Amino acid sequence: MTDMQKLYLLVPLAPLVGAVVTGLFGRKLGRSASHWITILGVAIAFFASVLIFQDVSRGHYYNGAVYTWLTTGDIRFEVGFLIDRLTVLMMLVVTFVSLMVHIYTIGYMHDDDGYQRFFSYISLFTFSMLMLVMANNFLQLFFGWEAVGLVSYLLIGFWFTRPTAIYANLKAFLVNRVGDFGFLLGIGMILAHFGTLDYASVFARAPAIAADSVELIPGSPWLVISVICILLFVGAMGKSAQFPLHVWLPDSMEGPTPISALIHAATMVTAGIFMVARMSPLFELSETALSVILVIGGITALFMAFLGVVQNDIKRVVAYSTLSQLGYMTVALGASAYSAAIFHLMTHAFFKALLFLGAGSVIIAMHHEQDMRKMGGLRKYMPITYWCVVIGSLALSGIPPFAGFFSKDMIIDAVRDSQIPGAGFAYFAVLAGVFVTAFYTFRLLFMTFHGKPRMDHHTESHLHESPWTVTVPLILLAIPSAYAGWAYINPLLFGNYFGNAIYVTESHDVIRHLREDVSSGQIVLQNITGMPFILALCGIATAWFFYILRPDFPGRIAERFRAIYVVLDNKYYFDQFNDWFFAGGARKVGNFFWRLGDVKIIDGFFVNGSAKVIAGVSRLIRELQSGYVYHYAFAMIFGLFVLLSLSGILDAWFVKP
Repeated sequence: MTDMQKLYLLVPLAPLVGAVVTGLFGRKLGRSASHWITILGVAIAFFASVLIFQDVSRGHYYNGAVYTWLTTGDIRFEVGFLIDRLTVLMMLVVTFVSLMVHIYTIGYMHDDDGYQRFFSYISLFTFSMLMLVMANNFLQLFFGWEAVGLVSYLLIGFWFTRPTAIYANLKAFLVNRVGDFGFLLGIGMILAHFGTLDYASVFARAPAIAADSVELIPGSPWLVISVICILLFVGAMGKSAQFPLHVWLPDSMEGPTPISALIHAATMVTAGIFMVARMSPLFELSETALSVILVIGGITALFMAFLGVVQNDIKRVVAYSTLSQLGYMTVALGASAYSAAIFHLMTHAFFKALLFLGAGSVIIAMHHEQDMRKMGGLRKYMPITYWCVVIGSLALSGIPPFAGFFSKDMIIDAVRDSQIPGAGFAYFAVLAGVFVTAFYTFRLLFMTFHGKPRMDHHTESHLHESPWTVTVPLILLAIPSAYAGWAYINPLLFGNYFGNAIYVTESHDVIRHLREDVSSGQIVLQNITGMPFILALCGIATAWFFYILRPDFPGRIAERFRAIYVVLDNKYYFDQFNDWFFAGGARKVGNFFWRLGDVKIIDGFFVNGSAKVIAGVSRLIRELQSGYVYHYAFAMIFGLFVLLSLSGILDAWFVKP
């Protein structure tokens, strides 16, 4: 094993060791030792990722097995790593954001009884995500996929004494099982049709089966590659919370704020985006799958943004923002602009983690109050948090030169040029979403930090800036939120950074049409007069008018358009429908089978029936037990006669003369 291969192993194993040591011995080690062990593990993973990034930048790639778990026939089930430019970019994003969250957790969870347990969980979460992004085969991908789902279940329900937290983590677990079932079926079809789970082998053989079909319904043939891609995308819909499997993500806010940032920024929800980008050689062979992705992404980008407008919980506003931004990334995938999707994934990881951790800083200052209607005027008490949230808000709204401007505008431009069916609707959705995003983002900023204080006097008298363990990660995340867009757009989008890691057919290559103006300065000049930037400014201005100049307007508008407000406030009634149809239907089906199977068949027929038979036989035999000798003699003679008769009959039937 070479030194670089040892370094590859070190990246996921360092957080794993920290998680195991803290999880098993955290109470004996104490709080300080527990957080330093896990932080050291993630820091080692981050700096090792930097070294690997430098090595990959020199053209050194790796694709090989680390451990063979099982061999059956010609099929090998292995643990292996694929280290290329796409992988190392994800490794850097995951480890950096995770490191910031680990440091931030020291201040946020300072008084929590489960301090060591929380650090163990988030370190294990980091290990799971690294195993997912470093995988070179579908077996390891599925392991990481399920591992992040399991640990997210533990983290969302971390405060397990809260009924809402238990409901939320169960909801997240069940909804993700729906997506994972489709994902597993897709992997099963890959194994059945390709005979291997290795990425490179599957990608090499994909063009050969591009024309093969399968009849899922007799008489209705489907392309095998389309079925595989759609099933894989169903898995992405669950993990990346796309309509209609989006319902779990807002409720995941029941977990502590650090894990909200980790789940929503750089890890679990981006797994589906990464997976589709990694599978680009398959998805490029199915325009049907790409069209489905475009439409689903467009619906999520626009309609989830609307829900952010009516939320008053500061974390839920950011959560619905995450849903909408994931929709943007999904739209980019559907338009075959995979590099734009990954670019937005990277910039979004920075500014969305910044906004979540900024919201957490506010929650600390407000003594865990999350309702923005009880805030206001916090900028004079929390200047560092305020300016960091301003940077995150400008980045999210797409204002130049902040990171979100470049990545979001490139997605909009790519969808505009796409010829894939559904691109027209998706373009309208992402364009309209720009206004809504800017509006709800600055609504959060103005309600929280501007205007008159609306909290009680006791809370106001104790307001102060958060400790350095909270503010330092905010500052470190604000830096890439400000500059990562213009600094990396040229290599990531126009410089062929990803190389062979992402495959796009010539007919789908919309990014190629955007390469005429390749410098970030030219892009700013070109897009600063474009419709997205104008819509973003209009959204900010509308928020300023509604929440600074005329704060009475939102209530009047909500009353005027009561029906629309009620629909948005009830989140389009998805939760009610799921509770009535799926949960209620499952209960009714279970109740039916309980009454039929348990009560009537098992208890009624087998248990009670056998008892009744025995009781009936007992009553009959009891009548025969008379106590008279001649009755018993008659029974013996009659029985002997019956046996002799049966013996004669059997001899006549079966014994040959």
